[in-house]
Amino acid sequence: MNFSLYIAKRYLISKKSRNIINIISAISITGVAIGTMALIVILSVHNGFDGLIKSLFNTFDPDIKITVASGKSFRTDAEIFHKIKSLPEVEYYTEVIEENALLKYNDRQYIVTVKGVDSVFMTVTGIDSMIIEGEYMLNFKNQPVVNRNAKILSNPENAINSKLIFPAGIFKIHPELDIKYIIVPIDFARELFGYPDEVTALEIKLKNDARNEYVQSQIEQMTGTNFFVLDREQQHEFLNKTIKSEKWVIYLILLFILMIASFNIVGSLTMLIIDKKKDVAVLRSLGTTMPMIRKIFLFEGWLISIAGAIIGLMLGFILAYCQQQFGLLKIHGTGSFIIDAYPRFIFGKKPFSFVSLCL
Repeated sequence: MNFSLYIAKRYLISKKSRNIINIISAISITGVAIGTMALIVILSVHNGFDGLIKSLFNTFDPDIKITVASGKSFRTDAEIFHKIKSLPEVEYYTEVIEENALLKYNDRQYIVTVKGVDSVFMTVTGIDSMIIEGEYMLNFKNQPVVNRNAKILSNPENAINSKLIFPAGIFKIHPELDIKYIIVPIDFARELFGYPDEVTALEIKLKNDARNEYVQSQIEQMTGTNFFVLDREQQHEFLNKTIKSEKWVIYLILLFILMIASFNIVGSLTMLIIDKKKDVAVLRSLGTTMPMIRKIFLFEGWLISIAGAIIGLMLGFILAYCQQQFGLLKIHGTGSFIIDAYPRFIFGKKPFSFVSLCL
């Protein structure tokens, strides 16, 4: 064993002549341990929320979404879309129509985004697993009307299409989506918005063994600059950038706190050097060089840091594991948070009335 490391280990566990040095060393180890534990626990919690949000969005967002770069809608009878659908990595392919509309229920009105989908949409996203009331059902005696070519100012009555539909179920994913989207059959959306043979987006589910980046690159080469080809992160680019920025800020703050806690080690080593003056003199008389003596106290600092880091890592992982398994810390509030309790909204049996808005 290295001589300097051996002496440093003896100094770490041996009783000092001044009790205050033991206390300072313990404080140094404790400071590093608490800082390390906080770093592990807080980043674990943040990663947990990150994973939760992404898993929730994954039940609504496809692996790849294709939208037109200019305009709002496009036809899907071109050869490139048949090639995309035939890619070996593509498992499911669905057409989507999204438009803003005015939702009316009794005397209430609300601006929503109507999303017209077909029967494949459930397989592409997994929206059916997030139904909290009723059931996921697109077609049941639907009564499948904004006229995109009408001039509102000259003929307002003919410019507005409206249509009735009964709610079948309520989904709860994320507030950003819950208050925005209404899922309807694509035929209903076509009649409501006047898209007889057009769509606003194509959504694709890839096979489990597919390389998403490779498939996305292939589709981008096929579609060129006329279309946007977005993966799941790009579909919520601002949200993902915000989450990553928050994670880095939290990491840097905790790292700074850990560095400040590590300054206790300097005080501990200074006191240890004063306490071991006689030992240093003996070592010098035995032929120990000054570089070797410096290494003793350098290793002493490293051992304090490593001991504190190991203790902090163990405590952090134990706390994170217990929280994951037993949920020791509860989220207190109104009970509306998705991992605390699911609220229930019952709209009744009266139909919704849509007034489409071509915005």
